[in-house]
Amino acid sequence: MLVRNLRSVPLRSGVRSFGSTTVCCESYTEKQAKLGRPVSPHVTIYKFPVTALSSITNRVTGVTLSVGVSSIAALSLIGTDVPALMGTIGSITVIGSVAKFGVAFPLVYHYLGGIRHLLWDRNPEMLENAKVEQSSYVLVGASAVISAALMLV
Repeated sequence: MLVRNLRSVPLRSGVRSFGSTTVCCESYTEKQAKLGRPVSPHVTIYKFPVTALSSITNRVTGVTLSVGVSSIAALSLIGTDVPALMGTIGSITVIGSVAKFGVAFPLVYHYLGGIRHLLWDRNPEMLENAKVEQSSYVLVGASAVISAALMLV
């Protein structure tokens, strides 16, 4: 609902004025349907390009690393024996393996993504759509393989 307190603003179609308040009476979707215009597809049916997913994953891994390091710091500040806690978690077979992969993947992915961006900064000719898409697949694959190897250590 759009509310304005300006009387000097000219009214557009579909907008009514009541005293000093202006209220819009139809939604964006309704207005577009009346005009015969298509409405953009919802995110759930839109297929993101692999380069967009790679960028989103890089941002998510960065946030994950920040939250993880901050959590470990907070645990240290309240007096928790963090090395003993990590050793206990790591010694549990299934949970330890998942936890190790959960730490290794964001670290490896974000690190390799940073190297990829450094290469792009040094060699702008590498920024072609096909090469960027291919490097996104390589980044995901290499990160998964390296993280799985680190999980087994």
